[in-house]
Amino acid sequence: MGVILATSRSFSDGDLDLVERARAAGHEIVRGPAHHGLTELAPLLAAAEGWIAGTGPVTDDHLAAAPNLRVVARYGVGTEAVDLAAALRRGIPVTNTPGANADAVADHAVGLMLAALRFIPDGDRRVRAGDWAVRRGRELGAATVGIVGFGRIGQGVARRLSGFGSRVLAADPFLPADVIAECGAEPVDLDDLFRTADLITLHAPGGQMLVDATRLDSIRRGMILVNTARPDLVDEHALAQALRDGRLGGYAADTLDGDTAASASPLLADDLADRVTVTPHLGAQTTQAVDNMGSMSLDDVLAILAGRVPTHPVSPRT
Repeated sequence: MGVILATSRSFSDGDLDLVERARAAGHEIVRGPAHHGLTELAPLLAAAEGWIAGTGPVTDDHLAAAPNLRVVARYGVGTEAVDLAAALRRGIPVTNTPGANADAVADHAVGLMLAALRFIPDGDRRVRAGDWAVRRGRELGAATVGIVGFGRIGQGVARRLSGFGSRVLAADPFLPADVIAECGAEPVDLDDLFRTADLITLHAPGGQMLVDATRLDSIRRGMILVNTARPDLVDEHALAQALRDGRLGGYAADTLDGDTAASASPLLADDLADRVTVTPHLGAQTTQAVDNMGSMSLDDVLAILAGRVPTHPVSPRT
């Protein structure tokens, strides 16, 4: 029986029994740590033919420790943590799960918008402390919302916002203006979006800094920023300063720099608790998204191990 290593915490944790699906195909699922620490992972990689990888790093050293590895299936969309060039050199195909969690993350982004606009988390904290004073919020339908990155998730957010009646702007350098317009948003460039929007939601790939001190100088005072994408898109120290001086009205995010080790983030300061909402990277954590990501990643692993072409191959970066 071949070994498939799974290092995503939520793999096969939905309604579908993917462990049994793998077993029926002649393979055993072996669990490994989600942080991908090589010391712990090396003995498991040594026996693995397939690897369903979570968000931890997949480096050349990891691949060197896996002489029998025939495929890395990224459980999710982003592949920034995967050394695609090293995988290519070693002849190991990489796959991912595009669109599997798009609806879940789009839902969560809109939820964070409402939480920030209506001070929902802060209201809950204050009521539990005996403080029933009211903070006046703003309606989502009255806001001009800027979407940065207009792929599957960004377009899903736009569809949801249409029900609120918001004006929706979108900036995406990879999409023609007519495609953006067809999907229900006004195409604008990034600088115009930051100058115009009352609320901005980030859905761009990582590896770039989009919100820094300079850009924060251009925003409308009191603007709300939502980030369900990647922590490296923002300068957290600049955000903290903009929150303190009132330029930024609120920040709601599903991740911080360092992710689950982000306890030292400047955005977690006590004096910012009424303006910052952070969730523990749970945007993709719905039963439906977990089943989608698990099924897509496992199906591609089983395809390659059976000598078939995977459905969702990832091209190496050039």
